[in-house]
Amino acid sequence: MDESSGDVNDGLPGTALPLQASLVLDSDSSRIAQARHLAAAFLTKARDTYGIAVATATLEIVQLIVSELVTNARKHAPGPALLHLRIAGPVLRVELWDSNPALPTAKAPDPGRLGQHGLEIVTALARTVAVERTPAGKRIIADVDLAPAAA
Repeated sequence: MDESSGDVNDGLPGTALPLQASLVLDSDSSRIAQARHLAAAFLTKARDTYGIAVATATLEIVQLIVSELVTNARKHAPGPALLHLRIAGPVLRVELWDSNPALPTAKAPDPGRLGQHGLEIVTALARTVAVERTPAGKRIIADVDLAPAAA
């Protein structure tokens, strides 16, 4: 299964929510680009087809979050991974499952450090981030506001 998406109706007239999309990731590094494309296409469809408010900046933020999570999974997990996107209300939930049971921790900001900024970046961009161990590895969950309130 390369890519699948499905809609579930939660009772809102004219809108099938939550909207979902998934991508199975193997060890091929081209999957990073595919994951970014899936995120952009998914949010664009949510906006254009379902009228869900999605800020342009959110599209870029989500692509960066997806890129960081998938890159880390490809770098540190020996097996396949799964990216899952789901819109519920005003929030996009980005979930990445991988086969490495080691839980990552964000390091203290250090502009001089080369690399290891992935979780730091995700934490800075998402509303919330959670990391949990699963029977086959771990899951990282990042929630992102689709249309953040103007500052």
